[in-house]
Amino acid sequence: MDDLQNLIESFARQSLIVLGDVFLDEYLIGRAERLSREAPVPVLEYRARRQLPGGGANPAMNAASLGARVSMVGVVGDDAEAEPLRRLLSEAGIDVSGLITDPSRPTITKTRIVAEGELRFPQQLARIDRLSRLPLDPDTEGRVISALRRLALETAPSAILLSDYRSGLISRAAADAARELAHERNLILAADTQGELDKYHGFSLVKCNRAEAEAFFGQPLATDDDVADALTDLTVGLQIRSVLITRGAKGISVGVAGEPCAHIPAANASEVYDVTGAGDTVIAVAALALAGGAHPTAAARLANVAAGIVVRRWGNAVVTRDELRAEIER
Repeated sequence: MDDLQNLIESFARQSLIVLGDVFLDEYLIGRAERLSREAPVPVLEYRARRQLPGGGANPAMNAASLGARVSMVGVVGDDAEAEPLRRLLSEAGIDVSGLITDPSRPTITKTRIVAEGELRFPQQLARIDRLSRLPLDPDTEGRVISALRRLALETAPSAILLSDYRSGLISRAAADAARELAHERNLILAADTQGELDKYHGFSLVKCNRAEAEAFFGQPLATDDDVADALTDLTVGLQIRSVLITRGAKGISVGVAGEPCAHIPAANASEVYDVTGAGDTVIAVAALALAGGAHPTAAARLANVAAGIVVRRWGNAVVTRDELRAEIER
């Protein structure tokens, strides 16, 4: 327990660059009063509009909430949605000088229509996504990599974190540039992937969920032994120092090069209200813990506790150091 508490204290000494597909998560909230006469759908009387940074911006928000100095690298459009996304990140203390504007692409925006009622949290009725999944054009890709290199020089980071939502930002060239910088400067290099695991060979830490790992291997990972074999294949075959596979109610499994696999039970399997963004919390906490000198299994244990906190909340949520301390004591 004391080791985990010491890790939490180390977060305020860390500097992190996050390279990721940044989203603006928008919630249009209303109260369902009646059914429409036009179609069998509820009519919502508008109550509120809520906006939050999402996607690859959510690990940055978590790291900043935990006290780290954070710089964000990503791409936004030349549109109305870019301004609130920049503002929300800046208000959280995140350096947004690495956000590149590409007028040919929209700022990725996910608009959720949600209904208030008697339940504890509003219920999502529909979601509208505005995005492009096309690869970046060569000029924009070059500007992104230049921003990453500039921030690595200016901010003296202890870690670089790639948050890949497969929306065109993190190409193999971008992953290679991050790998080169991490090697040159002896940095922790982490990635939250959506299954393209071979792109991240040689990284310090890679996270995926069970479904993404199954898609990569082309077979189910139904048992602990199946997951352990997959972790061994990843750490050996891709020369990744440590791999986390999140497994929902079964917790997190950890593979460390040259060591037996560890299975960590879910810290909270009963009070789960919304899993949105829980994986972002896991990778942010684990990357900061590794940067603070933690063993990967200890980093995963702490990340598991943090995930157990945010799933009790609605929408993208962040965790604070005080909340982590209290949860560990509890």
